[in-house]
Amino acid sequence: MLMLRVGLTGSIAVGKSYVTSVFAELGCHVLDADQTAREVVEPQTPGLNAIVGHFGSDVLADDGTLDRQRLGELIFADAHQRQLLNSILHPFIITRQDEVMQQWERSDPDGIGIIDAALMIESGGYKRFDKLIVVHCRPEVQLERLMLRTGLSLAEAQQRISSQMPQEEKQRYADYLIDTSDGFESTRQRTVEVYQKLRQISRVL
Repeated sequence: MLMLRVGLTGSIAVGKSYVTSVFAELGCHVLDADQTAREVVEPQTPGLNAIVGHFGSDVLADDGTLDRQRLGELIFADAHQRQLLNSILHPFIITRQDEVMQQWERSDPDGIGIIDAALMIESGGYKRFDKLIVVHCRPEVQLERLMLRTGLSLAEAQQRISSQMPQEEKQRYADYLIDTSDGFESTRQRTVEVYQKLRQISRVL
């Protein structure tokens, strides 16, 4: 038996975290790419050293950890810097994700492993997976959620959203779509439907 490897992606503030929490409840192995991204830039790691090498020590806090706010200010206003950061970090993140999936496969070979990553399509990382889920919602819902969650102004939130690949474009890559626009209950229902389809596939691998 081989573990079914599933990528899960979607733009900022579309509800990926809730969807992955439902998959975890249903018994899937789930890894949040944000967690991996934090691990690969911990102090003394090659990932953090590479960032400092490109962006300078200004992106470090006094205790030697990455100053995420400072780095965020640098990259969100500059598409080139953002692409540079992604090109530095993605190889470290993908290596770590693959290590975790191999651990899952050894312990639960007929399970379902789900990696949640916002930039999976942009980085090409989605090609490593058997199936791809794209989480999405209506644009006005996304904007409202982002402003509520971050306290950004309307203009700042719009800039943050427009810095990413459009939702419609991401949806074209999907094997399964999960629309979170209408709240938790309908999202849970759709997530369970997708889980059941994945479970059917995993039984024949």
